[in-house]
Amino acid sequence: MGIRENTFYEGGPHVGDLIINILLGFTVICLPLTVGAIVRAIWLRYRITDRRISITGGWMGNDRTDIIYGEIVKIAKIPRGIGLWGDLVVTLRDKSRLEMRAVPRFREIYDYMAEKVADKTGKPVEAITAQ
Repeated sequence: MGIRENTFYEGGPHVGDLIINILLGFTVICLPLTVGAIVRAIWLRYRITDRRISITGGWMGNDRTDIIYGEIVKIAKIPRGIGLWGDLVVTLRDKSRLEMRAVPRFREIYDYMAEKVADKTGKPVEAITAQ
């Protein structure tokens, strides 16, 4: 029998990221950004629960990364797309970083993650907000 997890968010990147990058793709210079947005839209999936953060991505969605809240030291949030979506950068104890790109509802998710980190570690998470 597995441990129950309550899912806060499960889904892919924000659709606005894909739309804007496709529009930018009509200029030849931004073609790599367009390809990156298409790959993210097809294969990238986020799952944020009360126990961990799971990110499935990579080529054909074969890579999976799981992080427990006790390992998180710092979270940075960067608004994108006029603040409709954003990027989250999670720094772990071993100084490695995990980037979560084009996260919808990123402010709510950031607050939820910061609350869970504070619950697990007993101290508030270092927060950095880029403007």
